[in-house]
Amino acid sequence: MQKKVSTLNKPLNGEITIPADKSISHRAVMFSSLAKGTSIIRNFSDGQDPLTTLKIFNQLGIESDIKENEIIIKSTGKLKQNNLPLDCGNSGTTMRLVSGILAGQNFNSVLIGDESLSKRPMKRIIEPLTQMGAIIEANEYKAPLKITGQDLHAIDYTSQIASAQVKSCILLAGLGVNDGITSVTEPYVSRNHTELMLKAMGANISTNGTKVSIQKSELSPIEINICGDISSAAYFIVAALIVPNSKIILKKVGLNPTRTGILDVAQKMGANIKILDEKEVYGEKVGDIQIEYSELNGCEISGEIIPRLIDEIPIIAVLATQAKGKTVIKDAQDLRNKESDRITAVVTELKRLGANIEETPDGMIIRGKCNLLGDTEVETYHDHRLAMSLYVAGLICEKEILINGFEWVNISFPTFEELFNKLI
Repeated sequence: MQKKVSTLNKPLNGEITIPADKSISHRAVMFSSLAKGTSIIRNFSDGQDPLTTLKIFNQLGIESDIKENEIIIKSTGKLKQNNLPLDCGNSGTTMRLVSGILAGQNFNSVLIGDESLSKRPMKRIIEPLTQMGAIIEANEYKAPLKITGQDLHAIDYTSQIASAQVKSCILLAGLGVNDGITSVTEPYVSRNHTELMLKAMGANISTNGTKVSIQKSELSPIEINICGDISSAAYFIVAALIVPNSKIILKKVGLNPTRTGILDVAQKMGANIKILDEKEVYGEKVGDIQIEYSELNGCEISGEIIPRLIDEIPIIAVLATQAKGKTVIKDAQDLRNKESDRITAVVTELKRLGANIEETPDGMIIRGKCNLLGDTEVETYHDHRLAMSLYVAGLICEKEILINGFEWVNISFPTFEELFNKLI
């Protein structure tokens, strides 16, 4: 699917409610499936990835009833074998977290994915799970994953990368270990939705700095209203900051400190952003975000903030093209292992639009403020975040752009355009 995007010659104005957080939606289904009883999940994400997770747990014997954007999960607390492959689609979150759950079951499973997911590295979860006693067959550590379920043992694992998916995979495997404490230590704190939700459901889990530990636990059902996804909000935040005279409010957005790196960076650049009506729901901070068009300055983005904004770097690169001076993004080499090699993809496509941007081994350097010219076609590389970032860039290009493969937006945000149109 090709999408034309033309220069927006007027400001963005109004209020919108951002769709449900995908990370929390995934976990709500997974953890409810492991809890004995009935769980109610309200405001569930309608992105393809969380729906893929729901489908897999239906295959594993979990009953679910969908009413509008509410899902009722009924579980005995036990999963059942399914002899068919469990298709994770494009979702790395699904494949990595479900691997941790299935490794300790008393049955065998096969996890598959689409062409893009089948190229993504799974060594980062296979190695620690194998240390716990798991048996996982894979071709060069990539999907399909053939998991022979059996009893696991606890480990104290030090991860070389700060990854919520790796951490969550190990913790979910540790949740079923009969004896001992399973611990994961990261170089920096990654997003902590798993820890917060497991704790709310009664898990014996504790955090000490960058180390998280878990013991065998029985989970209680949960009733949760999922907040808006700040990763989805990021595109609207950046659009309002760079489209002249814009002023918008994004309602009920998740403000978990492990996810708000984009707000910190934008404010460091001089952005006019205010948090309104902040509250806490099941351990998660939630609030409204007010954003106004701002004059911005470049900055360095590196170190421990990177895990807090790793998914937002493509749209931050667009933001940086409109900031005076140099913006340097470092320590983001894990971007090369996403749906695309996001470093090369972002640099290549923003260059086509006229950005002054160069690739480095672990990030990029952007020099602004520059006029984005447009009048070209750009590629998405089967990457939903790149597609949405290019859409926002197109709003300030001097001439129309054509985005190829725009349908990948539906992976995470099927109402993306609809919400933008409400602000135009």
